[in-house]
Amino acid sequence: MVVNGALRTFNQASRSGTVARALVGESWGQASTTEALTDERLERLLSDATKMAKATAKYARKKIDLSGVVPIQKRVSQKVKEDPAHVPTEDKLEFVMELDKAQRVDDRIVNMNSVYMDAKRVNRLVNTVGTRLEWDELRIRSIVNPVAREGDRMQYEHDSVSGLKGFEMIRTLDASEFASKPAHGAIELLSASKAPSGNLKVVMDGDLAGVVAHEVCGHASEADEVVKGRSFLTDMVGKRVGSKLVSMVDDGTLDGKYGTIPFDSEGTPTSRTMIIDKGVYAGYLHTIETAALMGVSPTGNGRAQDYNRRVFARMTNTFFDKGDWSDEEIISDTKDGIYVVKSRSGMEDVVGGGVQVTALKGYIIKNGEMTELVRSMALTGKVLDILATVDAVGKDLSFSAGTCGKGEEDWAPVTSGGPHMRAEMIVGGG
Repeated sequence: MVVNGALRTFNQASRSGTVARALVGESWGQASTTEALTDERLERLLSDATKMAKATAKYARKKIDLSGVVPIQKRVSQKVKEDPAHVPTEDKLEFVMELDKAQRVDDRIVNMNSVYMDAKRVNRLVNTVGTRLEWDELRIRSIVNPVAREGDRMQYEHDSVSGLKGFEMIRTLDASEFASKPAHGAIELLSASKAPSGNLKVVMDGDLAGVVAHEVCGHASEADEVVKGRSFLTDMVGKRVGSKLVSMVDDGTLDGKYGTIPFDSEGTPTSRTMIIDKGVYAGYLHTIETAALMGVSPTGNGRAQDYNRRVFARMTNTFFDKGDWSDEEIISDTKDGIYVVKSRSGMEDVVGGGVQVTALKGYIIKNGEMTELVRSMALTGKVLDILATVDAVGKDLSFSAGTCGKGEEDWAPVTSGGPHMRAEMIVGGG
């Protein structure tokens, strides 16, 4: 990380460990270690995990049948053109310094933040049904965040690139354009007006649409919430949840995306799962446990942050699918409304079905044309009400990467995205 031309953070870290999980009835036990493996330590891990499972199994009301788990024996190695581990450190630092320099577009830019990170994760998994797996995941991400100030007004912009890729992604990036564009955006926001408030026609860009998909439809589709009755989408399969233009997918197989995984943390191959199909709710995101409880096949969404964390039902690459409108057609077809661009944050109410996202900026739409620039605003509503009003969906998808928290802030790399979409939402100007 470089801040205002100075190297702020420069880290390289490595860690490894082993975890054993045991299932007795409906109760899981789990034990982990960072010690070097021996037969004796493996036996102790298995023994400890089994004891934990047995300790709570006596209170169990049912038994989870995992007999349907299919054994797989496979080794998957990610193919990249340039492994970041073999890239000179000087090249990475030079790239970040170039990002810092490119943000200095105006004296009103008072803070430049530039980040580069890469990570390689190697997984080895065996289980008692005969699965033997080894795979790796190599991710790269870069972020720029310029801050502008004029008098007592302060605004910021941001942008990022990321992927399940090698350093070739950085080599082909125009660093100057990538970093200077949000800097100019931060300057423009200094003179932006306050956004209007009320129930408005909202045209969301793909980034905002992706946040809506992720925050409520995504989290509420995670089946470990559904089996506990803690999701507003419980028992909704086959029911209409949006207009016929709304389709939503979780797809861990997409090439090169940040949330892509060949297998989940339980050894299930990742898959493309249809969550909403033309407005009708289609299905949930499953672990092997939730799939067994609901009598369906696992979807490859059982993910753990690390070897010493528990497995949750988690998203991978979650997005609204494309329609047949061009972005320009959606804008020109909107008589009065607001075009919102880029997300700042998102919050979900999995039980009640509410969503709140904060947009970085927007443009007032009058008679099919974008006019006045407005600054950050909140977009809220009940997600089923929002999806019912979707009347235009773009044909171009865009994706944004991040890390998603769940449980005691267990984090997993994910991607959210979608096309431009038009719907009615409650807007609150900031």
